[in-house]
Amino acid sequence: MNRRSFLKNTTLTAGLLSLGSKELFAALIQQPAYQLTSLRNDVGIFTEKGGTIAYYLSKDGIIVVDTEFTDPAQHLIAELKKQSNQPFKLLINTHHHGDHTGGNIAFKGLVEHVIGQENCLSNYKRVAAEQKSEDKQLFQDITFKTEWKTKLGKEKIKAYYFGPAHTSGDAIIHFEHANIAHLGDLMFNKVYPFIDKKAGASFKNWITVLDKTIATFSDDTLFIFGHGSKNQVTGGKEDLKGMTNYIEQLLSLVDKQIKAGKSKEEILQITSIPNAGQWNDEFKQLKSNLDAAYSELV
Repeated sequence: MNRRSFLKNTTLTAGLLSLGSKELFAALIQQPAYQLTSLRNDVGIFTEKGGTIAYYLSKDGIIVVDTEFTDPAQHLIAELKKQSNQPFKLLINTHHHGDHTGGNIAFKGLVEHVIGQENCLSNYKRVAAEQKSEDKQLFQDITFKTEWKTKLGKEKIKAYYFGPAHTSGDAIIHFEHANIAHLGDLMFNKVYPFIDKKAGASFKNWITVLDKTIATFSDDTLFIFGHGSKNQVTGGKEDLKGMTNYIEQLLSLVDKQIKAGKSKEEILQITSIPNAGQWNDEFKQLKSNLDAAYSELV
């Protein structure tokens, strides 16, 4: 992985992430050299540094979901051009964070449309304005409220919005023929997640969103996760249930501590979540999870 060229854009990228955690930023860039993995029915994933990218190759064009950062996006574009001479038809963002939209600009002049949930766009523009980096972005030109769908080649692609969770604008992108759904950062697989309270996130509603996801898709749906421990970024409903259980156990633990008279400072010293299963703190987010849970419950 060429970290030198990536670090030239550190200021912009850190701003776009808007995560407030140096440890998380460091963890996000400590990922292996890029890799394309074919999943099924012309849908695959690309991983390098940042949130997992999905792509779909068809005889009528290419669809990409999320873009990581500028360098990975350029690597992806080059690799997909080797596999197809078709144009880039659509770029879809699961949400606004910089490790999912930082590479959007690489598609300027290449892709016909950029799609996102309406809150994704408002959050994206807010962060870019705060960082005075609007000229370095490629914003969504098509937005939706609860659902959006299209067809390309043999695929029907549908986007869902079930409400605030990781942010206020998390979309699920479903490739119906392949039966693959990209969840973005609604899923941090077996690693403590980041929750963006400034962007309207909610742990309580995150549970509802995951429950709706489990109910909406079939048992053989293959899910793509935004992040995963040891780069485990695909899985099934059991993984979603594990994430739901983690959030439930987190809220339950913090609620009990509050009722026991513990202060916020004492609660933030907790080092593990009992009954949550095997989770780790690769992104150094446990304390912020406790903080967010405390603010919701109080």
